[in-house]
Amino acid sequence: MPGVKKTASGVLGGMLGLVGLSAIAGVLVTATVTPAIAVAGSAASSAITMFDKLPAYLEVDTPMLPTTIYAKGLDGKDFALTSFYDQNRIPLEYEDVTQTMYDAILSSEDPRYYEHGGVDLIGTTRALLSNLQSGSNGQGGSSISQQYVKNVLIQKCEQEAPFGSEEQQACYYEATEADGAEGYERKLQEMRYAISIEQEYSKDEILIGYLNIANFGGSTYGIEAAAQYYFSTTAAKLTLNQAATLAGMVQNPNRYRVDLPDGSYTDGEGVAHNGAEDGYASTKQRRDYVLGRLLEDGKITQEQHDEAIAEAIEPKINPRETGCEAAGGSAYFCKYVQETILNDPAFGKEKADRWETLRRGGLDVYTTLDFNIQMPAENAMKATAASHIDGIEFGAAAVTVEPGTGKILAMAQNTHFSEDEKVVTTQPGYSSLVYAADYAHGSSNGFAVGSTYKLFTLIDWLENGRSINEVLNGNNRVFQWKCDGAPQSNSTKIGNFGNSGGYTGTISNFTRDSLNSGFLAMAEQLDVCEINRVAERFGVRLGNGGAVTETPALYDVLGSKAIAPLSMASAYATIANNGVRCTPHAIDHITDVKGEEVQVPETGCEPVIEPNIAATAAAALKTVMAGGGTGSRANPGDGTELIGKTGTHENISTMMIESSTAATTAVWVGNTRGTTDLRRVWSNGILGNDVRYELARPIQAAANQHYPGAPFPTPDSNLTRRILVDLPDVTGMSVEEATNVLRGKGFGVTVGDTVSGDQPKGTIQRQDPGAGQAAGGANVTIFPSDGKASAVPDVSGMSMKAAFAAITGAGFSNVERGSCEKQPNAGDGKATSTDPEAGAVASPDTTIRVNYAAKSCGDDKGGDKKDDKSKDDD
Repeated sequence: MPGVKKTASGVLGGMLGLVGLSAIAGVLVTATVTPAIAVAGSAASSAITMFDKLPAYLEVDTPMLPTTIYAKGLDGKDFALTSFYDQNRIPLEYEDVTQTMYDAILSSEDPRYYEHGGVDLIGTTRALLSNLQSGSNGQGGSSISQQYVKNVLIQKCEQEAPFGSEEQQACYYEATEADGAEGYERKLQEMRYAISIEQEYSKDEILIGYLNIANFGGSTYGIEAAAQYYFSTTAAKLTLNQAATLAGMVQNPNRYRVDLPDGSYTDGEGVAHNGAEDGYASTKQRRDYVLGRLLEDGKITQEQHDEAIAEAIEPKINPRETGCEAAGGSAYFCKYVQETILNDPAFGKEKADRWETLRRGGLDVYTTLDFNIQMPAENAMKATAASHIDGIEFGAAAVTVEPGTGKILAMAQNTHFSEDEKVVTTQPGYSSLVYAADYAHGSSNGFAVGSTYKLFTLIDWLENGRSINEVLNGNNRVFQWKCDGAPQSNSTKIGNFGNSGGYTGTISNFTRDSLNSGFLAMAEQLDVCEINRVAERFGVRLGNGGAVTETPALYDVLGSKAIAPLSMASAYATIANNGVRCTPHAIDHITDVKGEEVQVPETGCEPVIEPNIAATAAAALKTVMAGGGTGSRANPGDGTELIGKTGTHENISTMMIESSTAATTAVWVGNTRGTTDLRRVWSNGILGNDVRYELARPIQAAANQHYPGAPFPTPDSNLTRRILVDLPDVTGMSVEEATNVLRGKGFGVTVGDTVSGDQPKGTIQRQDPGAGQAAGGANVTIFPSDGKASAVPDVSGMSMKAAFAAITGAGFSNVERGSCEKQPNAGDGKATSTDPEAGAVASPDTTIRVNYAAKSCGDDKGGDKKDDKSKDDD
């Protein structure tokens, strides 16, 4: 009710009405209701005293009003997405209703409204005498003010007592239908309240208050909702025919409603009446009465009357849908908003109270949903993810969040929304579960997120000071692990996607290729329980609300636990926001019926990792979205820098997460129940395992257009450094021993071909790279010896004879003179070097050339003139 605007006539009329009605009503009640009391001065005095003692003040509360959910449209302006209500009501100001409607309601219900002070003594006396004669309380005679009072009392019953309860029924009966002496007492109390409110509010305020609160059949309350529902128009544009029809309905709303073409009521024999077949005869009769009263009061001309009488009642029903089903493709986001309100004590102590706030509180809930992203998400979902596929419980969900705020910008799902249990259990492709959310926000328990969970191993690796360019042996094998430092047993070899054997490579490469064995190699050097605590720090919980740190296992590293896609989207948004996590939320702000801000569920942003860690993680995650990366197929290719990660769990659950600095999109596609292989399923012509790419790409493209991203920060140079470690010398070891030593140091091992060597047969003759410093995890090739080779002896300084003897003595059969160098003091020849060089290992049949120095090397063309062996003997 607006502020007080008293009128002098209203106050005066109220006082006169109070005095006059007190005397009249006192005598009537005494004479007719309590005949045992003689109609004498004392009895009349007692009745008047009783009237005077009735409560005079009636608190007029705000009526039950719908709560409206708003989203941002394509033009950036808020629009109504849907409403929740018990009573469909749209309050108006006085000037928002056509005068024709005011004339119709007053002529038919209270023609002397502006003349009395709250109670029409003429009408009331007539009604009391009529009821006395008939022995009933049938005829009302109530003024608009009295009817308003009654509606306010009914509203109190509906607001304060549980719906459908005996308490509510008793309250309603007391406010409307009490018989006998109680009925007259109720009527007197109603009069008293009517006189009181006329002293507090203006006539116009009471009139619009009445039209805003009156029932017009079913759940339709108030003149604006009635105009929209029955005639698809507004209260400001009602025609004479329409206004008269609605004015006639208030006397018996459910009997005269015109939205039931099969009839609004049945007679004693079960025959339906007042339907389309009889032209809504009862309602028409009541409408014609209203038109007659308008003519009699001079509010319309005879011509207007006759034209309106000739018109048929032609409803144009426009249902105001309620609840999330009315939100269309945004129904699952709506459900998330609904559950947010129902879970927060700020909206009521108990859940039942919060339901009442949602359906009756008249809140305006402004959400974060942006149709610039939502519409592309819905369109992409329709194009790629079928609502139902035979042979699989197929599901798909997409959600986009804003990293710097946590706002949920879009949420789409492949199924049709329904909360009708019969529908969801019998018709495929229907669900009320919000796949993108956790159980608290949509009754879904989450899904295995696969390799998207590897993010937390990457973060733990970096927080331990390790580099993304460090090389590890990522070849597949049985990996060991520990929890809080305690070794845990494992004898299972976990496979890679496509049965890849893995490789030795950098952390960045493992991320690009999503190599399971690579991340297991990382986890082997870390701590799995610490990795799960990193996820917990990012706000990640199980879909059922449990902690991700529960029941740790090596499989955790690869994303085997069921988590809500929104939770994972928030984690990647944290990387995009320089390590600052912003709580994902769907409600921006809420206002009440007075336009004042209402407390919303608490959200906020807080740093969970250092900026340099986030920047370096982003550098690794960018490789996923680049050419050759597992997520490159989801890249829109619009020039926006993106990070991302793919995830697959046992080929039954897949994810694609990608993010700019301004928007993060997470897509999940898989089995909602069961274990059907997605590589054997097709959805709208797309292989099930690939739907994630085709779904994520257009959504992120829209996000990039409307929320432009910036380049990611430069990674930490210390966390991108190349790491060198000691490479042991394994020559002389057996192949098995050398392999174990090298792998134990984190190196990869390849066994090369057998080579000639002086090491015992089968032992390692040489390695590549050789012992010393090498990149951690580098691959080392080891070459076994055939045991037949020898090392070339060092013969420098020997006479040629002695040199030849040393070489043949070492097992070489082919010895020749090599190059000669003239030296005046060298005499007949001294060995200077060999080819192959001294120390080189060679087979026995290798030709060994002895290079030497001599006073004379023969003719000018080089070489000796003859082989003077006698001189070699010197």
